[in-house]
Amino acid sequence: MSSDPGPQTPVIRIGIAGLGTATKAMLPAFLKHPGIVITAAASLDEEQLRNFKMDFPVETYRNVKEMCSSPDVDAVYIATPTQFHTEHVMLAASAKKHMILEKPIAVSLEEGLQMIAAAEAGGVTLVVGHSHSFDPPILKMREVLESGRIGRFRMAHTWCYTDWMYRPRMREELQTELGGGVTFRQGSHQFDIIRLVGGGKVRSIRASTGVWDSQRRTEGSHVVFFEFEDGASATAVYNGYDHFHTTEWTNGIGEWGEQVKPGGYASNRKTIRALDTEQEQHLKSRRSGYSGKQSMIYADAGLQQPFFGLTVVSGERGDIRQTPEGLLVYGEEGIEQLQLPNDIDGRDMVVEEFYQSVIHGKRPVHDGRWGLANLEICLAALQSSREKKEIELNYQVAVK
Repeated sequence: MSSDPGPQTPVIRIGIAGLGTATKAMLPAFLKHPGIVITAAASLDEEQLRNFKMDFPVETYRNVKEMCSSPDVDAVYIATPTQFHTEHVMLAASAKKHMILEKPIAVSLEEGLQMIAAAEAGGVTLVVGHSHSFDPPILKMREVLESGRIGRFRMAHTWCYTDWMYRPRMREELQTELGGGVTFRQGSHQFDIIRLVGGGKVRSIRASTGVWDSQRRTEGSHVVFFEFEDGASATAVYNGYDHFHTTEWTNGIGEWGEQVKPGGYASNRKTIRALDTEQEQHLKSRRSGYSGKQSMIYADAGLQQPFFGLTVVSGERGDIRQTPEGLLVYGEEGIEQLQLPNDIDGRDMVVEEFYQSVIHGKRPVHDGRWGLANLEICLAALQSSREKKEIELNYQVAVK
């Protein structure tokens, strides 16, 4: 359980739905925050629940509905598979529980709208989290643009080349209709970054997605072109097929600031191709499930800033790019180096935005409608690729 917050700090009691990789990554941020106390967990996996109970003296449940009925839970962190998000949001909202929801919000706009309506009717906060637009360098890019020092936002490009397609996957992660593939799973991060630095109001997109491996029939790549309402533009490029990696461009630093240790060329691709489906499922389950405090995923605190690929942003009078320490701003008169704190990461910012909304009533940027706008771009990218045409957007919202 989180450390004692003290009598002066209002507390949110969190119940965790799902004890997989996302939860292992979010736990350090929950435990660090003085206003968060973990009081419950729900999972279908009895072994994961036993392991969690050994480390944290919390209530444990085999289903989310029962956990939402607990009077000792004020809010729910929903880290279950995407296809269950709607059901679990509806349960939490009907029980008047605030929510942090993993991305993507859903796999259809209809489901997303239903979830938003439920949260609003219940009078509860819904924050769509784990977005890399929470990363301190991305937030700082937005701040630089808003300051006017390099003029209006005009262009952004983000590139990410990884081994995503050949990390051990559950079946649903390789099924587009269930929210699988890189456009839903990783593009949602890229699209969020672009929307945040650009102000949020995207007019249309044109995209091409790729399914290049007949054994893994979901999107493993995409190129997406954005046009904003004010004429600014952006591109998002992702390739998850485990050849070139953008860590070669980022000093070997990965998406959470960690120093990536090379495992040999295409090591994950070679490993996965040597496994049958059941062996891969077993490996994924063993790696992703909570197995004790040692399995929690920490950012490399105190070392460097996170790199979700490489992002470069342009204003009318300058450009911005990331560095391991922060940002470089290329202005009209010279280059300015901005150093950022190295003791917080994007997950910390997710928790803080949620806390400020629940306790102090501050409207979150990454609310349900922001998450819906992000989902709209994921779906539009897939549609644009199928139909080979530009798709105009209807649910975009401005940065608050």
